[in-house]
Formats: sequence, C-alpha cells, structure tokens
Amino acid sequence: IKRMISSYVGENAEFERQYLQGELEVELTPQGTLAERIRAGGAGIPAFFTPTAYGTLVHEGGSPIKYNKDGTIAIHSMPREERIFNGRNFIMEEGITGDFALVKAWKADKAGNLIFRNTANNFNHPMAKAAKITIAEVEEIVEIGEIPPDQVHIPSIYVQKVIQGPSYEKRIERVTLAKSGAGDKELSPAAKMREKIVRRAACEFQDGMYANLGIGMPMLASNFIPPSMTVHLQSENGILGLGPFPTKEEVDPDLINAGKQTVTAIPGSSYFSSDESFAMIRGGHVDLTILGAMQVSQSGDLANWMIPGKMVKGMGGAMDLVAVADTKVVVAMEHTAKGGKHKILENCSLPLTGMKCVDMVITEMGVFELQEGELVLTEIDPDTSLDSVRAATGCSFKVADNLKQMSQL
Repeated sequence: IKRMISSYVGENAEFERQYLQGELEVELTPQGTLAERIRAGGAGIPAFFTPTAYGTLVHEGGSPIKYNKDGTIAIHSMPREERIFNGRNFIMEEGITGDFALVKAWKADKAGNLIFRNTANNFNHPMAKAAKITIAEVEEIVEIGEIPPDQVHIPSIYVQKVIQGPSYEKRIERVTLAKSGAGDKELSPAAKMREKIVRRAACEFQDGMYANLGIGMPMLASNFIPPSMTVHLQSENGILGLGPFPTKEEVDPDLINAGKQTVTAIPGSSYFSSDESFAMIRGGHVDLTILGAMQVSQSGDLANWMIPGKMVKGMGGAMDLVAVADTKVVVAMEHTAKGGKHKILENCSLPLTGMKCVDMVITEMGVFELQEGELVLTEIDPDTSLDSVRAATGCSFKVADNLKQMSQL
C-alpha cells in the first residue's frame, strides 16, 4: 500500500509507525468529508463545498502526507479552494472513486442486493456505490425475493460479485461492559477530578436534545443523564439512540460506537451509513457536541488531533462536528497538561481542528464561556482560588460579574 486516505489512525500503532517513519503516505481527511467525497464520487458529482476544516491545515495546505526518515516533510497537502455562501466560509473537496470496493454485508440475495446489520453499515454503504467493481463478502446468501424490496440497503446495480465467507470470528476491539454496581471502589484523585469535569458537562444536557459525545471523558457524561430526561445520543459510525454499555450476555459485535466500544440501543433508535450520519451533523441537526482537546485558544480555536512528527491519531469526525454554526461545542478537558503545561492559550501552537468554534470549556477548575469573542470565567470550583485559575491559564480572561460556584449533576 502506497497511500491511505483516512480520517483516523486511532490505536493502530503499526499504521502510526509507518506514517511517522515515512514508509506510508497518509492523506488525513475529516471523517464526514471522507464519507461525502466517497458518496459524491459514486453519485457522479466531481466536487462540493463544505464548512468542515475551514482555517485548518486541510484548508490551507501543509499537512504532512509523507515524512522523510529524518522527520522533515517529504510531501505535504495542497490548499483547498475557498468560497463564501450566505456569509459562511466553505472549502472545496473532490469526490473519490475506486477501481474496487471491498465491502462486508450481513446478507445478500442471488441478485446481489445487500443488507447490513446494526452499526455495520458505516462506510460500506457509500463505498459500495463508488467503485467500478464492488465485491461484497456476506455471512449469508438467500434466494431472490427473501429480502423484501423496501429493506434493501444496496441495490444490486452497485454489486458485481458476492462471496459467502466460510466462517466468521467477529473480533471486538474494545469490549466494554456495564458496571455491576457491586462494591463501589474508592476513586483515585485523578478519577475524582475527571468525574468532576464529566458531571459538570452533563449539566449541558436538556430534555429531548440530540447530542454527540467524543471518545473518552466526554462519553462518560452520558452516565449522569437524569432518569427523567431523554437525550438522543448520536454516534458518527451510524447510530441514533445509543444506550448504556451492555451486559456480557448483550454484547453484539455489530453494535459498537465510534470509539469501537460495545454498546446497546434504546427503543426508538435507528441505524444508518456514515454519509447519512455526517449529513445529520453537517446539516446542524445535532444540538450539542462534547469533546476533548489538547489546546483551546482565547478566541475559541480548538486543537485536538495531532502533534506534528510525534503523535497522530487523526481528526476523526471532530472537524465536522465543530464546523456547524447551530451546534453548541463544549470542550471537557483537564485544565493543564503534564507538568502543568498550559492548554488554554492566547493562540494554539498545535494544528487546528476548528477556528473560533468553541462555546464552552469545562475543566476541574471551572467553566469558561466564549461571550462576544472573549473568554469569560463564569463558574469556579469551590476548592479553587481565582489566582490558581489565572496561574494555570496561559492567556488573560474576563471574570463574570456573577461568578458562580461550579455546577454538578
């Protein structure tokens, strides 16, 4: 493999090693943009404009595609064309097509119609439509007519070959189970600090809202949704209506979240493809997103996806989530990095995920809100002094006249 077009390296250490050592070219692309580029390619659309990644390296160019052995950049990304529509900034992205698409489906009939199961739809759906030859591996092949026409996910016109696998070992990367609740253990100081942040983040939930929670600490906020409140949790890999983590008996390898954890679905939930998922996000239908950060600037810029030459996880869906004007963006993070290094800064030194996109920052020390372009401390932890907050923050900020004690759920 010479080049990968990907949105997320994640925990694939070998992928990351090959990229950072210059053995593999990697064109990192926001996940929603990648899904739409594939969908557009399959639909015969050569290019489109998106608000995602405006003001980042994806837009401006210079993102490392290939490194030299000494860590310098051998190939960098090129700038994207930009344009303003209705007063908002957009960049142009080109459609992607392939010679071959290798997809995995649940069932096929002998005509070549495909159906997927639960969250296993994801990128299979758009990719099946964007290649000259689509080869589908399925778990079961049924007779024509056994799949009702109104339940077909991929019509046969897109599928050239179907292969039934002889046996399946469905591996789950992160089996995550519901806690039994028996014998609550004493939390460590670090765990107590994280729970404080998460409990405050949960205060942002409102009854009936649609929300997307990032991997890690933000996802824990769902544990504190009040029983009387309904919050519809959306996951980028194709589910609306995430439920709690499963019991051992409920584990289903075809039901995971974007962090690859096993999950359940609540009554009234739905499953869909990745391009559909990001249409919801990009279209402003998600009310709230909570995500982590490496750095946040005084003006609300966000950096959370790479440290050039050292660490690259990819932006995943974060650039898409923060690019939407109608979605409230809340950052939940520890106030400082290792060694007390500032994470809230006058300007981000790391590559941006989004420009002026953050509405609120929640840390163990307090809550900042972006009000008319200025960073304002609106809540403070009762065990923290204002001087301590100032010392731990790498930029100036205003203090609200009615500074409150930090809320908790």
